[in-house]
Amino acid sequence: MKSIITGGAGFIGSHLVDRLLELGHEVVVLDNFSTGRRKNLSHVDGQIKLIECDLSIKSDWIKEFDKANWVFHLASLADIVPSIQNPEGYFRSNVDATFYVLEAARHASVERFVYSASSSCYGIPDKYPTPERSDIQPQYPYALAKRMGEELVEHWAQLYNLPAISLRFFNVYGTRSRTSGTYGAVFGVFLAQKIAGKPYTIVGDGNQTRDFTYVTDIVSALIAAAESNKTNKIYNVGSDTTVSINRIVELLGGEKVNIPKRPGEPDCTYADISKIKNELGWHP
Repeated sequence: MKSIITGGAGFIGSHLVDRLLELGHEVVVLDNFSTGRRKNLSHVDGQIKLIECDLSIKSDWIKEFDKANWVFHLASLADIVPSIQNPEGYFRSNVDATFYVLEAARHASVERFVYSASSSCYGIPDKYPTPERSDIQPQYPYALAKRMGEELVEHWAQLYNLPAISLRFFNVYGTRSRTSGTYGAVFGVFLAQKIAGKPYTIVGDGNQTRDFTYVTDIVSALIAAAESNKTNKIYNVGSDTTVSINRIVELLGGEKVNIPKRPGEPDCTYADISKIKNELGWHP
């Protein structure tokens, strides 16, 4: 088996590399290192093929799709505030790149295509836990661009019979999570602050709750999607519970400061994961 992972040097991608190597796959990683880090893959040096490239531009990276069985498209730019400040960069990374990766996969007749979608497409949901049929109402360019990528995947599955699945990730945490950047995922920000001995910056009152999903659970969902015979499907991937930001700070221990709430952020994220449990047999 040959698997391609876009964004394989990233937080989730590097854990997926580990799992695919355990399964005996030949692994090719495509990454531009905008958020991914070489040290995330240093322990598998020599065991994978690592190519630095920009997926939003057609170039020689497309040749790597020859004889590929599975493609996992994880590469993207994340975070809310930077997407508001730089919408063009987010559309290139999350929409244009997805188009070119889909085309590469289609022309190579890959067996499975798995897209890492985002729960941010729900915006501020009307229902908790939030099912896949909920209204799509992106609140900022990152959420919109990830949803547009997901729509491309749906269209390619429908029109070109590309065997593709999209997984909507909720709040992922775990080892190798990014600790750089002011507006990263909350766990990464808190860990960076803990390491630096700084107070935790709590957005709003901290009573907001999040569906924190451990990274290896995310990886097992990616594998379950690739191994399934489902196509043109969308599944939530979450932990089946929620935890408040204040509780996280309590567990980490230390001083805290409150900062103003950011635009478009929900008070709760909570995935209804009954569909992926029933159809793919996956559970966190």
